[in-house]
Amino acid sequence: MSIEIVRNYLKQFQAEQNILEFPVSSATVELAAEAVGCIPARIAKTLSFYDKDGGCLLVIAAGDAKIDNSKFKQTFGHKAKMLSPDDVETMTGHAIGGVCPFGVPAQTAVYLDQSLQRFDSVFPACGSSNSAIELDCDTLFQYAQAKAWVDVCKGWQESAQAAQ
Repeated sequence: MSIEIVRNYLKQFQAEQNILEFPVSSATVELAAEAVGCIPARIAKTLSFYDKDGGCLLVIAAGDAKIDNSKFKQTFGHKAKMLSPDDVETMTGHAIGGVCPFGVPAQTAVYLDQSLQRFDSVFPACGSSNSAIELDCDTLFQYAQAKAWVDVCKGWQESAQAAQ
C-alpha cells in the first residue's frame, strides 16, 4: 500500500508518526481541506507531468493555484502535459488521490511552486486518498527532496489578495 511506502520513507526524518489519517476521503483539494479543517489553499496538491524525456516530474502547488502553461514551458522547456491516469501510479508510485512527493521513484524530479510560500504550514497527501501531513515549507522542501522552488502557477495571487 502506498501509505506504507510513505510511512517508511518518512522514518528517515522521524516524521512517520505525524501522518494524519482520516475516516473520510481527502482525495481532492476540497475534501482534504474539509478533512484537515483548513482553507483549500493550504492543501499542497501534487501535480504530475511528463518531463521532456518522457519521465515524470512533480509540481507541488497550493490548492488554489493552477498551472500557467507559458510559465511552465519557460521553466521546464516543454509544454505542460499531465500524466495519463494509467501512468500516474506506475510513474509516481502513488494512486490518483494520494499522489505526493514522498517515496517517489529516484528519477522523479520534484519542484515546489512559490504559491505555497505564503503559508506557515501546508498539507500534502501521504500516499493514500485519506491522509496528509502538516509541514512548513522548508521541511516540505527537505522531505520532498525538491530540486527547486519554481513559479509556474497562476490564480493564487488573486486568492491571496482577497484574503487580506
